[in-house]
Amino acid sequence: MEEKKSNGMLIDVDGFPKSKGHAVILAIQHILAMFVACITVPMMVFGGYETASGQSLAQLLIAPTIVSAGVGTLFYLFMTKFKSPMFLASSFAYIAPMGAAIGIGVTDTQTLPNLWLLPIGMAMVGAVYCIIALLIKLFGTKWLSKLLPPVVIGPVIMVIGLGLAASAIGNLNGTYATGYNLLKILCGLIAMCVTAICAHYGKKTISLIPFVIGMGAGYVAAAIFTFIGMAAHNAYMQIIDFSPLVNNFVDASGNFRGFQAFLDYPKFLFLQAENSQPLSWAGVAQAAALFIPVSLVTVCEHLGDHENMSGVIQKNLIEEPGLSRTLIGDGVATALSGGLCGAANTTYGENVAVVGVTKVASTKVIALACAFAIALGFISPLMALTQTIPACVTGGVSLILYGFIASSGVKMITVNKIDMGKTKNMFVASTILVAGIGGLSIDFAIGSVGMSISATAVAMILGICMNLILKDKPEEAPKAPKAE
Repeated sequence: MEEKKSNGMLIDVDGFPKSKGHAVILAIQHILAMFVACITVPMMVFGGYETASGQSLAQLLIAPTIVSAGVGTLFYLFMTKFKSPMFLASSFAYIAPMGAAIGIGVTDTQTLPNLWLLPIGMAMVGAVYCIIALLIKLFGTKWLSKLLPPVVIGPVIMVIGLGLAASAIGNLNGTYATGYNLLKILCGLIAMCVTAICAHYGKKTISLIPFVIGMGAGYVAAAIFTFIGMAAHNAYMQIIDFSPLVNNFVDASGNFRGFQAFLDYPKFLFLQAENSQPLSWAGVAQAAALFIPVSLVTVCEHLGDHENMSGVIQKNLIEEPGLSRTLIGDGVATALSGGLCGAANTTYGENVAVVGVTKVASTKVIALACAFAIALGFISPLMALTQTIPACVTGGVSLILYGFIASSGVKMITVNKIDMGKTKNMFVASTILVAGIGGLSIDFAIGSVGMSISATAVAMILGICMNLILKDKPEEAPKAPKAE
């Protein structure tokens, strides 16, 4: 068993597990933590669209999205000198602008989408990140510390975690899929409990891979119910959809797919020329109006995630490797991802939580996870198998993952000894929490294009404003005792 370092980590940022087997399982754990959220983006953005040959565009772009996560994270690691153990994958913040962009000039889902606006839009996002990084490089980060003190960042991190709660519950109870299902809740809770028990009581290897074991236990329970349901012709009990695995080996006509059933190349976005409308300058202008405002919002989320990870590993990532490097890493990763799959890349809170729970912050493990993610996109059976993981199992584990993120915000407040008895601190925190958890997003339109600022970003902006408006009161001097 590894001994804890001074920052509480079992394996620090520059370390690596002594056992190669441990390293492999730890890397797989990171992929499992991000997988469902990562593939949700292409499913939501491209759902309903078909290629010129009639294939589902959403299904085709799942593998490129997973590969993009690995490629983007590798670039980020190199840019941050392997000092920041972040994993990047597809961003939910860009789902609405992506959907609007590919719909420009489209009359219905039978019309080919405007795919080429996605890599152009993501290149714009990357440019915004790099410009902000340059400004930070020139003027430093002290102004950021004044603008975003712990009393602001702590509640924002709590909002990031608690804002994902509805997603976790929706996956857990099945309301995001076929409808409320008690058996799905049971399988998710099995995954959650096994994960918690392994993390808390486990020794040696077990304590390092609680999420793998927990999701495995939930999957086994779901498989048992599914096989019973199939035998009894009871749809309610059929929790796992094995069709991705079946479809991997046979085509729509029932014929064996041959070599492609085992090894196939991802259908990257830049290979989809025949499935897209022609590009126009008017469309590019509309894409700029869609993506650039959102990029300013996700910069705030980038800062919040890095403050969170800084608290987890007890190293100031804002200073070293520096926010300028992390922003360039994230921005260029998004530009690369735009060309590969059309989605933006962003730091994932799920993987921050994995680092916090397992106490393994090794960037080399993250790099190994990147290699596995890239390989996964080419190995058809594994790609299909991961798609059969039921959302309820991931939802059960997410109760811990997202709760850990929120708890990290509480920890930041306590570690920095923020006095919540002060009126100013109470008002700042309460504004952020209610606006963020309540879902105060700001929706507006630029011409005919709908825009939205996420509740997390609005909460951060309101918290910053409240912190600037309210000044600290001077401490009252103790009154002298009255003379007798």
